[in-house]
Amino acid sequence: MQRSVFYKLFAMMFLEFFIWGAWLPLIFGYLPDLKFNAFQQSLILNAFPAAAILAMFFSNQFADRYFAAEKFLAVSHLIGGLSILGLAWVTDFWSFFALMLVHCVFYVPTISITNSIAFASMKDAQTEFGIVRMGGTIGWIAAAWPPVFILVDWAKVSEKGATGLKDWLDAVFASGLTGKALQDATSWTYVVAGIASLLLAVLSLGLPHTPPKPAAAGDDASAWMKSIKLLAQPFVLVLWLVTFVDSFVHNCFFSWTGRFLVKAVNIPGNWVTPVMSIGQIAEILTMAVLGTCLKHLGWRMTMMIGILGHAARFAIFAFFGTPEYASLVVAVNILHGICYAFFFATVYIFVDEFLPKDVRTSAQGLFNLMILGLGALVANFVCPVLFDHYTNAETQVVDFRGLFLVPCGAAVIATIILALCFHPPKAEVNLTPEEEEDAWKTPTV
Repeated sequence: MQRSVFYKLFAMMFLEFFIWGAWLPLIFGYLPDLKFNAFQQSLILNAFPAAAILAMFFSNQFADRYFAAEKFLAVSHLIGGLSILGLAWVTDFWSFFALMLVHCVFYVPTISITNSIAFASMKDAQTEFGIVRMGGTIGWIAAAWPPVFILVDWAKVSEKGATGLKDWLDAVFASGLTGKALQDATSWTYVVAGIASLLLAVLSLGLPHTPPKPAAAGDDASAWMKSIKLLAQPFVLVLWLVTFVDSFVHNCFFSWTGRFLVKAVNIPGNWVTPVMSIGQIAEILTMAVLGTCLKHLGWRMTMMIGILGHAARFAIFAFFGTPEYASLVVAVNILHGICYAFFFATVYIFVDEFLPKDVRTSAQGLFNLMILGLGALVANFVCPVLFDHYTNAETQVVDFRGLFLVPCGAAVIATIILALCFHPPKAEVNLTPEEEEDAWKTPTV
């Protein structure tokens, strides 16, 4: 890949995930501050997975068949950026929900589209994608950490008169803004996300040209329908279903871990976000070596390690979730980066390498339907129910061991299914375009 192209793709990924990371970590506390009830909050939060489902049938089709991907990306981020920018100034439910829904409908498809643009510009996706996608991880971290220091009541920090660095950090993390001050300051995260989205809209016009690929004569004109038909191949169907399980397990981490760290491990509340971000730092390193791992371990083993990382982390949470093992509980979060890169990023590379190129975006969207859509949607509804089930109604004590063994067991089962049933075709080199199109149709046993 040319160096100039690499820098453009890296910047594209940086801004793509900076946008998401700018608003997501703080919205869980922001919505209650706006006095939205639980049902209203659920509707707003589920706009994202709902958009992933909708994208499968509409947006990805347009990006594959009718519009150059980089132009579609520019338009999507222009509309999505303006809508999330508006969230900084609205406080009533219907306006907030409508703007969030518009933003998600236009933003979520761009995750598949940025993957498609990147893959179309690569000569060796197994080696190059991890490095390019690392820009997204850095973008997420760049957006998620500054608010920890920005949303601070500095008057309180000064009053505590901290001397050493640790005392000063403790004072900063313990002096967060509250009430109306916090609400006003948090609203600026939507301004930041909106500006980043508009910036990416401009940058998109300079990205490598990725033209649409109209259906060939006699072929299915509907890109999303052709991508769904790929599920008739056993190896695609198995990976698709395992992806759903892994997405559900992945979202269990975000739903329960914050409360677990505080209630069971006695981690101070002001340190929860930094602890949960350890995995994202590890993700940077994992993305850098992903290509080497794929070449040495192969598709199946790499993905299995990614899923088993979830099982190992939840097992540590279940059996060592006490204050005396706090260091182990904190350290095991490093597996988060390995889980994401070794499974989700590997799935994206696999899809581009094995499935037809003329439905590249829709094929990516087929799996994002599980990663960002159904998996997250089911988790948003099931996780609160499971948490209540393992909470003693009288004492309010949570049986975290039983709770975390649920996703741990699901991850183990998914790994076994992948090991026994996932048999992709062997990759061939120097294929003609016609042979490359047909290669995925004959899986090996």
